[in-house]
Amino acid sequence: MRLAVINLVGLSKSLLGANMPGLTKFAEENGLQSHAPAFPAVTCTAQSSIVTGTSPADHGVVANGWYDRENAEVRFWKQSNAIVRGEKLWDKLRRGIPGFTCAKLFWWYNMHSTADFSITPRPLYPADGRKVFDVHTQPMGMREELKKDLGPFPFQAFWGPAAGIASSEWIAASAKWVEEKHSPTLSLVYLPHLDYPLQKDGPLAANIPDELRKIDRLVTELIDFYQSRGIRVMVLSEYGISPVTRQVHLNRVFRKRGWLQIKDELGLETLDCGASRVFAIADHQVAHVYVNDPALRDEVRVLLENTPGVDQVRTAEEMWGTGVACERGGDFVAIAVVDAWFTYYFWENDAVAPDYARTIDIHRKPGYDPCELFIDPALAFPKLRIAWFLLKKKLGFRGLLDVIPLDATLVKGSHGRDQVPEGERPVLLGSAFPVKSAEDVHRAILDVFSAGR
Repeated sequence: MRLAVINLVGLSKSLLGANMPGLTKFAEENGLQSHAPAFPAVTCTAQSSIVTGTSPADHGVVANGWYDRENAEVRFWKQSNAIVRGEKLWDKLRRGIPGFTCAKLFWWYNMHSTADFSITPRPLYPADGRKVFDVHTQPMGMREELKKDLGPFPFQAFWGPAAGIASSEWIAASAKWVEEKHSPTLSLVYLPHLDYPLQKDGPLAANIPDELRKIDRLVTELIDFYQSRGIRVMVLSEYGISPVTRQVHLNRVFRKRGWLQIKDELGLETLDCGASRVFAIADHQVAHVYVNDPALRDEVRVLLENTPGVDQVRTAEEMWGTGVACERGGDFVAIAVVDAWFTYYFWENDAVAPDYARTIDIHRKPGYDPCELFIDPALAFPKLRIAWFLLKKKLGFRGLLDVIPLDATLVKGSHGRDQVPEGERPVLLGSAFPVKSAEDVHRAILDVFSAGR
């Protein structure tokens, strides 16, 4: 028995139909289930629940990023597999299946894992300040073989204003490449395409049917490839996307109370989290709120509960008890109303916004920034601006590609809530195993191999 699990980000029942004929047929023939999202319903949490079969209380991944209290640093989109606590799916299967191998392709926390074959996006950062787009692989030598056969990974199509189908096409090609050369027992394949237009334009936008058709063709072809080799296929998603029309700027609310510590850096403002009495780390429709001054705890909760756009306020203890999730998560976890999402913005005047705010910088920002999918519509001749930056970079000069807008109203889709309509819940296609949660998806994958023995 061999299995390929295709993670089609953003897929929900509401998207299936005439614009996704291939996947709709696959669902009709092999089964479709929707289930409650992981909480928060974000990539790193959902994937960690799937690969461990446990909740954040045990695996500890409470968001795509959080505040490291010990180092007083915000850490987003880290990649070490050791961050995810607990035994992983492939290690469980390896114990019981002789010769078992696993390929983990572009799923997150994919560096230094015990999976046999892995590929993950990982730029190179030379000491001269450059950022060179690349991937990291296990085994290490596989990287050069892949690039020789498939060309370089189209990093600009993986995230940023140019994000699109090209990155998913390359990942699908790499999945076929790994299968043809190594024939893993289990392949975990991550295809991100739908995430981009659904967040950027919203699920109701006029361009979405075309984007659905693009990814449907690609996924259907990949399914056919695997099935032609006698490999069973499952398709899953981590969350659905909800339309949004408003934004909540919690850090600006806290700033008005005098709780933020703002630092001047060369005439621009940055947020000093360690010195702030209260601050928020935003992640889509969820925000972790850290209270460094315990005397403010009750006041903070009351303020959050009365802030427009906030639907619920929970505590880490209420959800996860004591342990690693409580250590990593905020003192409070705010959940946006259905049509809102949280920004990380802390400045009140765009003229003094930090330099990283107008750039693609997923690690430095104290929160997730979907505006990185846009080029600032206020810029005159943005293509010339980008070309000039690239020319300077090629000549060895440093500079900022400061083309990202600070207008959060541009964003039309988001996710993160665990209470969503049926049509926006994540799905599992290709399994009869009863699934009610992300943890159950883990068990459904294990069940395939149990039934096959």
